Amino acid sequence: METNKRTCLYDKHVAMGALISPFGGFDMPIQYAGIVEEHNAVRNHCGVFDVSHMGEVTIKGPDAEKFVNYIFTNDVTDAPLGKIFYGLMLYPNGGAVDDLLVYKRGENDFFLVINAGNIDKDVDWIMQNKEGFNVEVIHESDYYGEIAVQGPESESNIENILGIACSDSAFYTFKTLTYEGETIIISRTGYTGEDGFEIYASHELTCKFWDKLIESGKVAPCGLGCRDTLRFEVGLPLYGDELSEEITPIEACLGIFVKTDKEDFIGKEVVKKQKEEGAPRKLVGIELQDKAIPRHGYEVLSGDDVIGYVTTGYRCISVEKSVALALIDSKYADMGAPVKIKIRKKTFDGTIVARKFYKKSYKK
Repeated sequence: METNKRTCLYDKHVAMGALISPFGGFDMPIQYAGIVEEHNAVRNHCGVFDVSHMGEVTIKGPDAEKFVNYIFTNDVTDAPLGKIFYGLMLYPNGGAVDDLLVYKRGENDFFLVINAGNIDKDVDWIMQNKEGFNVEVIHESDYYGEIAVQGPESESNIENILGIACSDSAFYTFKTLTYEGETIIISRTGYTGEDGFEIYASHELTCKFWDKLIESGKVAPCGLGCRDTLRFEVGLPLYGDELSEEITPIEACLGIFVKTDKEDFIGKEVVKKQKEEGAPRKLVGIELQDKAIPRHGYEVLSGDDVIGYVTTGYRCISVEKSVALALIDSKYADMGAPVKIKIRKKTFDGTIVARKFYKKSYKK
């Protein structure tokens, strides 16, 4: 029986009494004090997440920019150093290999951050497609630890508790610093809809950062349970739910991150056609009139016809409504249209609404 991996912070989670559960091939903390309490801490103050399960890959060499553009839907051409891009790697059928962040560290030096459950698949995909490109691919997932400090007080806490200057960083930018003789990366990014930062460092420094933040009493330890409720409320996708090898980024309403006017990239033909002609399915928000909670995979109906399925659903913590993201037939996706969701053996009335159930609070 294959055992799950553990991050450098695992023993600290256990010592703090966290509920541990498998996620993406790792044993990860799901909650500490409780999902609602941790969710509200991030919305109103500050929380810290262990995201050391994420994968990191460096691509460098004379053809690095050209190669990244070939495997990535966004366009990194002539971007300034320190810029971060969100986008996807696609299969030839337009389905998603993964969604990821690309950091531009040098003219031909790019740092890719990939999802934990897709690390091996992603690295294999990158290696399969690098033939003909003069690049070096370095898999660094085992070296880096990573924490995400999120919430309206994240900037002041990082500066005052960790002593890392970050107030000069704009949204979706990063900088490389030396901290106690080691190189770290700090980016103004996150997955909660709040202002926040992600810090990449050695395992030893990651543990030190975690301890300082927790011991300050100003930063709540947060698990993956509230990470999911936070990202869901602001309409951020999760691979395996809103994205998969069978779901294109156009269907997932991520077309803004698919630059079909650049040179060829894997999957371009399919997504370009969907951008121009419309995709057969569309990701929508649904608000239920009842307090019933829709879950992943539940059927969405128009009349008696099944038109799609729920990708993620919750009783939304910040706005106290039962809401869902759902992938449905595009012809039923008009804003305000009535639909039903089948929950067990009953159906519940709902309405198609905007996918963002809570307003983001990023620093622009």
